Amino acid sequence: MFTTSYLNLYGKSVAQRQAGIEGTSSLASEEEFLFFTLFRLKAGFTYDLLGLGCGIDAANAKRNQELGLRVLEQSLAIAGCLPKREFKDAAEFAEYLKNEKTLIFDGTEQRTQRPSDEGAQKENYSGKKNAPPPKP
Repeated sequence: MFTTSYLNLYGKSVAQRQAGIEGTSSLASEEEFLFFTLFRLKAGFTYDLLGLGCGIDAANAKRNQELGLRVLEQSLAIAGCLPKREFKDAAEFAEYLKNEKTLIFDGTEQRTQRPSDEGAQKENYSGKKNAPPPKP
């Protein structure tokens, strides 16, 4: 499905698209492209580290990841495995989830209003520190 989606989006295989580029590519097939995309999602590396591990620079690692995600999203949509992301209202959302027994929400990155009370601020302190001052 990934290969089919890649061909639908770009009109050529990975090998055909790479043929016009000088040098050698570290992603020579759709299978390698899919592995690269899934590996980045699983490992969570920065683009610098991902590029280092795959033999490409960070800018190309980012570009390849974006392309891979586009192909993966189309593949999942064709397979009927892509979750719905937009709902017109709460009733439509409830209908979509009516057969689900358990829902898990990840709220770790939700913004919160900083409390004005100093005690409450300390209670919600993230632990992040400012950059150290430059050395003289």
